[in-house]
Amino acid sequence: MVANDDIQEALNQYRSRLDIATWCPKCALIDMDGVLYDSMPRHARAWKRMTDEIGMSCREEEFFLYEGMTGAATIDLLFEQYKGRKATPDEIEELYRRKTLYFKEYGERILMPGADKMLNIFTKYGLKCVLVTGSAQSSLLDAIYNDYPGAFEPGMRVCARDVRHGKPHPEPYLRGLDLAGQPPHAAIVVENAPLGVEAGHRSGCFTVGITTGPVPADVLRQSGADLVVDSMPMFAQLLPELINS
Repeated sequence: MVANDDIQEALNQYRSRLDIATWCPKCALIDMDGVLYDSMPRHARAWKRMTDEIGMSCREEEFFLYEGMTGAATIDLLFEQYKGRKATPDEIEELYRRKTLYFKEYGERILMPGADKMLNIFTKYGLKCVLVTGSAQSSLLDAIYNDYPGAFEPGMRVCARDVRHGKPHPEPYLRGLDLAGQPPHAAIVVENAPLGVEAGHRSGCFTVGITTGPVPADVLRQSGADLVVDSMPMFAQLLPELINS
């Protein structure tokens, strides 16, 4: 359970790390899978099914650790691990197409409990929300505006197609800062995956890691999370305290 003292200690350490005196967040840079949608189990099953078909003995759980990478980067990583080479552009296109097809087969999207309340609080306190995801999954990207009406202004998103370097590189979050028109010390990053947390940390933003999946809290801390919270509903509950600290 995160207490008010934990928030203050996290902010004190963050201010010390960036050598800043004040904290006044103006924007929220928010991941999609595992934060707005409870979609990672479907992604992991789809990746596992595709890799089984091409003779890679992956465990389903390992795909939670790759979350945040672009699809092309994930396929390259797998090819290097299992085949000792990078994938060709044709292999990347075909294998990601198959993975996307399997993801769609595994049912409807599920909104993450507590995400709507989190977004409402950000809006209430005047923080601009920017979607920052390593995904190119159109079935979710196209649904954001209907599922979370009013939370994201048109164009306020960064996805796999918008960057050269995916998470854990800071480029996605730096692009998000550009869209919001804010410096790193005026942003809150909301993430659930180690690579995304690392990207947020490297961008200089205050980064919150939320344990919405099987990745342990300690792994999120080791990846650079300034604050780790056990669930989205809990994060929404403590968010006013964080914004006003």
